[in-house]
Amino acid sequence: MTVDRAVTAFAGCMVLLSVALGYFVSPYWYWLTVFVGANLLQSAFTGFCPAAMFFKKIGVKPGLAFR
Repeated sequence: MTVDRAVTAFAGCMVLLSVALGYFVSPYWYWLTVFVGANLLQSAFTGFCPAAMFFKKIGVKPGLAFR
């Protein structure tokens, strides 16, 4: 698995988790979905992604998008 795939898998899991928590626990959890979406959008334009930096540090091999 590359950093690119790890980041998208992590973002997808976070979105699904926040939607489930928003439905079952509290609607305030939908803000996590907003945060994940905003982070994905800014990383598309700037190339800066904290999750990518984390996955690089734990040894996931680099992909094409986050170098």
